[in-house]
Amino acid sequence: MRYTAETWPITAALLQFPGTDAQGRTAQQADASVWAEVFTEVKDAGFANVDLFDSWIRPGDLSSARLDELKATASSVGVGAPSISAIRRSVIDEANGEDNLAYSHRTLDAAAQLGCEVVSFGLHQALTAEQQKQLWFWTVEGHHDPVGDPAVWGKAVSRLRELGAHAAELGLLMSLELYEDTYLGTGDSAVQLVQDIGLTNVGLNPDMGNLVRLHRPIEAVQEMIAKTVPYANYWHVKNYSRDEDVARGQFTAVPAPLETGIISYREAFRTALSFGFQGIICTEHYGGDGLSVSATNQAYLREKILPKTENYVLGTPLVAQGRQTPTAVAA
Repeated sequence: MRYTAETWPITAALLQFPGTDAQGRTAQQADASVWAEVFTEVKDAGFANVDLFDSWIRPGDLSSARLDELKATASSVGVGAPSISAIRRSVIDEANGEDNLAYSHRTLDAAAQLGCEVVSFGLHQALTAEQQKQLWFWTVEGHHDPVGDPAVWGKAVSRLRELGAHAAELGLLMSLELYEDTYLGTGDSAVQLVQDIGLTNVGLNPDMGNLVRLHRPIEAVQEMIAKTVPYANYWHVKNYSRDEDVARGQFTAVPAPLETGIISYREAFRTALSFGFQGIICTEHYGGDGLSVSATNQAYLREKILPKTENYVLGTPLVAQGRQTPTAVAA
């Protein structure tokens, strides 16, 4: 059964929910009632599913009993949790790479216990002190993966392949998130990394928003779409308004709804379907009432972009796609 606009699994990112509240209490150690409040807020915004961003809660660091409690809490509220996004835990971080690798393995085990379909990893590292001072952290450059270093590239390939093999044993998809100045920071590099890993359950999370928001020259959006979307098996979607004055060397970008930003998601999904995309979609937005804008993004996808019936041409995928049974979105 093919997904349609009505049945496509779309999750809400939990970017607007901090891991520590104003009283210094962590979501990680909170009572299940606190988790229920978050899930209820997401459901009330119009979502049937959440992505368990580990900036809010780290499933990989919960006990088995607490994982069961988390799953039961989501179920009691009436939302699914089919995906986990592990953020800023690069397995090639010079200081913390081995710890991040172990954490990533625990996250895969947690995802399997929770009944997830996909886990998204990346190579982006912790925000620098200077980035944390900015209104928009991406206006200041952060970590750069070393270009042309075969040893570090090889470490990225081998460690991500190790994670991918573990994911496959658990019946999970693994997705790698595009992010600037890492080995997932250009279309060519991201595709090469997936090809070098060489596992069918490992694909890309083509979060092009992470690249178009940079206040400097960027790869052409159409080229990003053409190169990365064919390898998509999960997808963080967000958009930005962008202005360029090349003659003066001035580049700006600010968050925008999917419909109005520089990335044409109509073009992107047309390309995705031509390569057999049937993955979960996660809607994101930075700033303001990001949850409500994410809900607007979901409505835009369902009403204007995703196919209304199953009678659409679906191409042959380059990587494995979702295994989740399509179900109607909660009213």
